[in-house]
Amino acid sequence: QVQLVESGGGLVQPGGSLRLSCAGSGFTLDAYAIGWFRQAPGKKREGVSCISGSDGTAYYKDSVEGRFTISKNNAKNTVYLQMNSLTPDDTAIYYCATHGGLCNGLSASWYDYWGQGTQVTVSS
Repeated sequence: QVQLVESGGGLVQPGGSLRLSCAGSGFTLDAYAIGWFRQAPGKKREGVSCISGSDGTAYYKDSVEGRFTISKNNAKNTVYLQMNSLTPDDTAIYYCATHGGLCNGLSASWYDYWGQGTQVTVSS
């Protein structure tokens, strides 16, 4: 069955960086899209970025574009989210999710399988 496992979260100071990983199994990344979402306490889950496993086409939420970079390693069936210039507003649980086909946006309803999340805390 399809499984996603996130890793790489932690505590970082404002201005710092983290790299999240999303390791997939039970599917081939070549034919799927992977999205990163986040949910802060008391807030709705929001899409951050997604990437198409076939051609690497990527989308970003406006507030993270230029700071976050999504990338993939199809051989490892893994997608990464490099997060730079982090601010306290980036504090949230970060989830990866997947659906078949290309990444066409960041609507959570399009995604069929979800990981359990990794906590990112940005604080001094």
